[in-house]
Amino acid sequence: MKALLVIDMLKDFIDDDGVLTTGEAGKAIIGFIKKKIDEFREQGSPIIFVCDNHEPDDKEFEMFASHCIAETPGSEIIDELEARKGDKIIRKRRYSAFFGTELDLYLREKGVDEVYLVGVNTNICVLYTAADARNLNYRVTIYEKGVASFDESAHRFALKEAKNTLGCSIV
Repeated sequence: MKALLVIDMLKDFIDDDGVLTTGEAGKAIIGFIKKKIDEFREQGSPIIFVCDNHEPDDKEFEMFASHCIAETPGSEIIDELEARKGDKIIRKRRYSAFFGTELDLYLREKGVDEVYLVGVNTNICVLYTAADARNLNYRVTIYEKGVASFDESAHRFALKEAKNTLGCSIV
């Protein structure tokens, strides 16, 4: 069975006034992601919204500006996408959606062995989620039209790394 992981499509990453906005690159993938969500819903496949969700004093803020603080508007899923009843929301504090979360257990309970990834940032949370998924023996597909970053060269490198080193399918 397959599942769609919608990674960090949150206001702090997508909105113009977001703390770590991906700008036009992030906005450009919204329509594609909506189509994929609709497809997966029609097929009865699980949809998981993976959401960065930090404590105010998170050590990650030594590297990146304070963002996606729990229970703030910046940590909310963008208005253009909607988590519905039956969708799963996984809150994370690190780059990988698997690190310190219940994602692996949830996927195994659903019988999922293949994950499809969309969202931001390709070179950070998407790549590290893909790496952990591969290390846990999931098949991984990344939709190239469904991922973006604030750094185009890092985005391209991450797609190459996911394909050549991790063995992900890039479609």
